[in-house]
Amino acid sequence: MPTYFAGFTLGITLILAIGAQNTFVLKQGIKQQHVFLVCAICAFSDAILISFGVLGFGYLVKQFPLIETIARYAGMLFLVWYGLSSLHSSLTQRHVMNPEGNTSKGVWQTALFCLAFTWLNPHVYLDTVVLLGSISTQYDPHQWYFYAGALTASFVFFFSLGYGAKYLTPIFRHARSWQILEFIIGWVMLFLAISLVV
Repeated sequence: MPTYFAGFTLGITLILAIGAQNTFVLKQGIKQQHVFLVCAICAFSDAILISFGVLGFGYLVKQFPLIETIARYAGMLFLVWYGLSSLHSSLTQRHVMNPEGNTSKGVWQTALFCLAFTWLNPHVYLDTVVLLGSISTQYDPHQWYFYAGALTASFVFFFSLGYGAKYLTPIFRHARSWQILEFIIGWVMLFLAISLVV
């Protein structure tokens, strides 16, 4: 059981930082738009990455750093585009938050955005795959308990973030609040984009 909680604690720690993926989940939760889909994509993607790490994919990433480099620059371009879009929206959009009637993004578009935020983030390969994978070997032969703990952490975190965000919805029924959020998201995305290449 201590091994399980070690995996859970490390899993939560690695995904707790405010990043592009978490910001997107939070935004979708506030909008109450495709929340289950977004949380599921993030959690299952994280589960796949954790599985790669525990099964030795972290070693492969170390041997072929081009994987990380491609993800780094593709992620940077995506974050710059998304950040600029959010900043533009904060200056030009005057909509009032109405989750029940807000269908600005379809299911497929939302899913693609979520996949991009997840798989074009080089930090997931370094943190989730390499770091978590290497630490899991310290718990051999009980590393599967560690693995189970890390998986649990992903599902608990993403679904808590996505569905917990709905309690902020009343604040975002005001257009000004939404503009401020878009402005903050825009700068966070640009900062994260720069941090990927410097």
